[in-house]
Amino acid sequence: MDIQLPLALRLRDGADLDSLLGARPLVAAVQALVSGELNQLYVHGDVGSGRTHLLSAAVREAENRGLTACLLPGEELGQLPPEVLEDFEHFALIAIDNIDELAGQRAWEEALFHLYNRCQDTDAACLFAARSAPASAGFGLADLSSRLAAGPVYRLPVLAEDDLVALLCQRATRRGLSLNADVAGYIVLRGERTPAALLALLDTLDEHALVRQRRLTIPFVKEVLGW
Repeated sequence: MDIQLPLALRLRDGADLDSLLGARPLVAAVQALVSGELNQLYVHGDVGSGRTHLLSAAVREAENRGLTACLLPGEELGQLPPEVLEDFEHFALIAIDNIDELAGQRAWEEALFHLYNRCQDTDAACLFAARSAPASAGFGLADLSSRLAAGPVYRLPVLAEDDLVALLCQRATRRGLSLNADVAGYIVLRGERTPAALLALLDTLDEHALVRQRRLTIPFVKEVLGW
């Protein structure tokens, strides 16, 4: 079956394991997954907590090691027939983001269950992400829920203010932007305190700074973001 997944292999900008701040035990678990020491991992956290960033980083780490890997978004999978999952067990690493988007859809739950079993046969590593832990994610198929919980289950940590500041400064540096800690701290103070929301603000500031050839200062941030 030849079905295109527009975002299947699209990775987040700047997503690598070094950029995962405040989550060292989880980074170690991802490294174990990619190296074959673990065969599955399930992470959960609130919207904006960095789930997609984590999965993108894991896929990039696998590819950097010469392995085949894919990132599948649950919200897009749900718009396709479950048969689309056929043959994905031949990847070395399969990362399924927002897997809970498929919860409650019997055909999809069965397809995920069978994919899981095929991955066990091929030794493919599986990385799942959702808002909630497996038992509370809304899956009706008990066998699937138990399989998802069979390996390590991690809750993404809530980043402290200093970690969020460091994340913004790190991402800005990778983009060639000059962002000092005072300006980053102001953005964290005024913005929504999740990695996804803050990085989206940095995207906006980057675009305006490039067009207007301006430095990232507090007055400029206020002007662009209307604060």
